[in-house]
Amino acid sequence: MTKEKRFCLGKIVGVHGIKGEVKVASFTEPDTNIDKYGMVEDQTGTKRFEIKVAGHSKELLRVKIKGVDDRTTAEALKGTEFYVSREVMPKLAEDSFYLEDLVGMKVILAENKAEVGKVCGVYNFGAGDILEIKISEGGQREMIPFTKAYVPEVNVDEGYIIVETVLMNFIDDAESLSDEG
Repeated sequence: MTKEKRFCLGKIVGVHGIKGEVKVASFTEPDTNIDKYGMVEDQTGTKRFEIKVAGHSKELLRVKIKGVDDRTTAEALKGTEFYVSREVMPKLAEDSFYLEDLVGMKVILAENKAEVGKVCGVYNFGAGDILEIKISEGGQREMIPFTKAYVPEVNVDEGYIIVETVLMNFIDDAESLSDEG
């Protein structure tokens, strides 16, 4: 796989048993689809893996990696992320997009249509999707919920999102609170 746009399907977060199975946090929907896209690569693109879902272990998947047959080898892979090329991802309906498509998009304020930054990451820590925005002026990073209330418009074709607000005053507010104490 070359350096074209890739998608992270999941991450090895632990091991299961002594026969080389790993516990994987899957980012696919449903989670068991992680093995439906063919060979996966690590984050550097230097290692390729053939994976097969073996079952569940609480909220995580148990995954068997071809050629990994013991716990020690499996433990060495902990932290490895599984990537695939965009070309193997399913085609989406019109007006749909993958969250990864948001990375690199311009961020425009709704009130004055000013460009204030770029999306530099999309995360989900369990309570919903969060956008990380790198503010053009000053370079600080802000996080906002990826909801209609905060992001009323996404235009993938033209490469921008409209946001109601970014929290650019957060650092100033924190500094003024520490000055009072």
